Amino acid sequence: MSSFDHPSLIQQIGQQMTSLRKAQPEAMQGFGQLAKAAMAPGVLGEKQKELIALAIGITQHCSGCIGFHVKALRRLGCTRAELEEMLAVCVYMGGGPALMYASETLAAWDAFEPVTA
Repeated sequence: MSSFDHPSLIQQIGQQMTSLRKAQPEAMQGFGQLAKAAMAPGVLGEKQKELIALAIGITQHCSGCIGFHVKALRRLGCTRAELEEMLAVCVYMGGGPALMYASETLAAWDAFEPVTA
């Protein structure tokens, strides 16, 4: 399991992206537009799409993705049971490496406070 905390990790990534946004504004704006369009509610809701994005981040071994998508899922009211069910599918599809990142995901879940209205 990772030795960093995900809230700090995503903050650090955000800060580091500032220089890339300045150096490559069109590319970064394009990525932002793609993300906005892909995550917009449609036939699938925003929470379902975030669960899919997190599953891909887990199976691609992306700790930053885990942090960003767990934070979004907390904001969207995802339950731990929903998260754990998705993690079981990740482990099924990704084997042992996905199991290690599933463990990291649970640590990230615990690191982010639930968002209350």
